[in-house]
Amino acid sequence: MTDATPQTAAQPPFKVAIIPVTQLQQNCTLVWCTKTMRGAFIDAGGDLDKLRKAIAMTGVTIEKLLVTHGHLDHCGSVGIFARELGVPIEGPHEADRFWIAQLDEDSQRWGIPAEVFEPTRWLNDGDKVTVGEVELDVIHCPGHTPGHVVFHHAPSQVAIVGDVLFQGSIGRTDFPLGNHQDLIDSITQKLWPLGNDVTFVPGHGPNSTFGRERQTNAYVSDYALS
Repeated sequence: MTDATPQTAAQPPFKVAIIPVTQLQQNCTLVWCTKTMRGAFIDAGGDLDKLRKAIAMTGVTIEKLLVTHGHLDHCGSVGIFARELGVPIEGPHEADRFWIAQLDEDSQRWGIPAEVFEPTRWLNDGDKVTVGEVELDVIHCPGHTPGHVVFHHAPSQVAIVGDVLFQGSIGRTDFPLGNHQDLIDSITQKLWPLGNDVTFVPGHGPNSTFGRERQTNAYVSDYALS
């Protein structure tokens, strides 16, 4: 588990820890409100023992599970874990119902425990989700999947972006219902306006900032798209 919270002199109101899960090393993210010590997992895709240990290490009380999109490594174990914890599921956008509906089949194909679930709340662009006393903005960013959402905490300049954007790369769009132009539009029209100083946690690999990717990313840098 790695701490991805930007360091400040005072205790930050919002903390982020990354726990890679499944053989695909998907960045499950534990986020919490430091005032209330209430939190949520974003993309609890598997390896629930690791997530239980993270709860014990941090002392966080999990009040919900959040989902960026419907791919197996991001949400395969969400339904299982939500039932165990007795908490609601929020996300993704309902356009990803297609992917969630085939989790049982994908589980057999990849050998990752999973089950189909129905979110307590589907999310839409502009929605808010709360974690303790912290409020996250929901940004619908289709392209990798049609129902992909991003969670943004503006005061901390932190975003959890799933498989929309990576350090040096972008999400695949060759899966069913993927759309390359939609993905480029999501990144340039919805993420870049959040500001160059925003640190983002991708679905796989190391963190980066939007500013760095605008300078160096071969797919979506300002130079690449000029």
